[in-house]
This record gives sequence, structure tokens and C-alpha cells, in this order.
Amino acid sequence: MTPSARPPRADLVLPCLDEAEALPWVLARVPSGWRAVVVDNGSTDGSAEIARSLGATVVHEARRGFGAACHAGLLAARADFVCFCDCDASMEPGLLAPMAERVAAGEADLLLGRRRPQGRGVWPAHARAGNIALARMLRRRTGLRLHDLGPMRVARREALLGLDLTDRRSGYPLQMVVRAVDAGWRVAETDVPYLPRSGKSKVTGTWRGTWNAVRDMRRVLAEPPVSRALGAEGVSA
Repeated sequence: MTPSARPPRADLVLPCLDEAEALPWVLARVPSGWRAVVVDNGSTDGSAEIARSLGATVVHEARRGFGAACHAGLLAARADFVCFCDCDASMEPGLLAPMAERVAAGEADLLLGRRRPQGRGVWPAHARAGNIALARMLRRRTGLRLHDLGPMRVARREALLGLDLTDRRSGYPLQMVVRAVDAGWRVAETDVPYLPRSGKSKVTGTWRGTWNAVRDMRRVLAEPPVSRALGAEGVSA
């Protein structure tokens, strides 16, 4: 991207389940000019009201599941670029701006944030082990060498919709990557700091939660390859 070019505007999808404590920190760090789309997935702590009072667009998704919340946000997005980030203050939303610039410049069609823990205990051993195992399975399935399948990512909205994502549980982030590779996209990753999250993780906070997530993702990896109708030439316009 040339120095004179404007950074792309994007919609930032923030799946949310009881994140009242983290929301002010997260929304204060959304890049200027971007629209924050907070997808409330059944919060009981007033998260939706807090997000709305802080200027975010609030979408309600009654069906529980990380994928259900993410996809509801994608469907509600209107900008050419869509970014995803957890809503628990573990990652700095402002880091998505330079990531979106790289996608707009054609460096990648899907750019992921590789989490780099900032301090001991930030990324529990069971969650890290599950992530490593999934990265290896992804490599066997697609040949793609990724270190992390984290939630921070950016791509073009129309291209994402064209992937026809169907998982509505913990397999959604992985299915996005798998189908992108099948479609011939250029998928890359960049380092991002991983901070101590606010509250307890709903997915990988326990061994059981991690196992359920791995089970969902193994199901995604077992899916047959999809059509390559939407190749890289269809996303890097």
C-alpha cells in the first residue's frame, strides 16, 4: 500500500457473551472510522446495553455458539473489509488496521493474528496444546503451515460470504481457513500480542472446553474439499 493511500474502512465483528467488564477497553481501541459490530450471544450481564451506549452496533444471535455469533456479525457487516476479534480484551483491536492495509494491498486474502503470549499463564497449557495439534492437522489436510488458529483475522466481506461457511460452533474459525485454502486464497499470519483476558474463557478455559473445541474442528477437517470456484483471483480485486 502506498504511503498516500488511505487505510481501508472495515467492520469489526466482536462475538460477545457476558463481556461487560472488557467492552469499554475493547471498544475504545476500535480503529477510527470503523464500525464495531458486537454480536450478543445471550449475555446476562448487560453487555448489549453497554456496547450500545458506547456507540457499537449490536446484533442479537439467539443460537449459542462462537460460529453462530461470528457469522451473524459477518451477515450484518456492510464494509468491503471485515475483521474479527475476541471481545475479552485479550487482543488489541487497533492492530487490525495495519492488517487490513496488508489485505487491501494484496499481500494476502486472509490474514490471521498469530498470538504471542505476554506473560506467564496468559495462554493455558491445554489451550496451547490443542492449538498446536490443530495446526498440525490443518497442515496435513491443506499443506498450509500456520502456527495459530486464533480469532483475530481480516478478509474481504464478499469473498468471505462466498465461502458459504456452515459451522456454527467452535469449528468456524478453522472452517474459514480450510475453505479459503480450498478456494485458492493466500492465507498468511502476523504476530500479535496476546494479553491476559478479562473473565474466564467460554471455550478454552477448561480441558473439557478445549476438547469440545478440538472435536468441532476435527469434524471440519473431515469435510471433503469444496469447489475452487472462488480462487485467489476472485478475492484480491
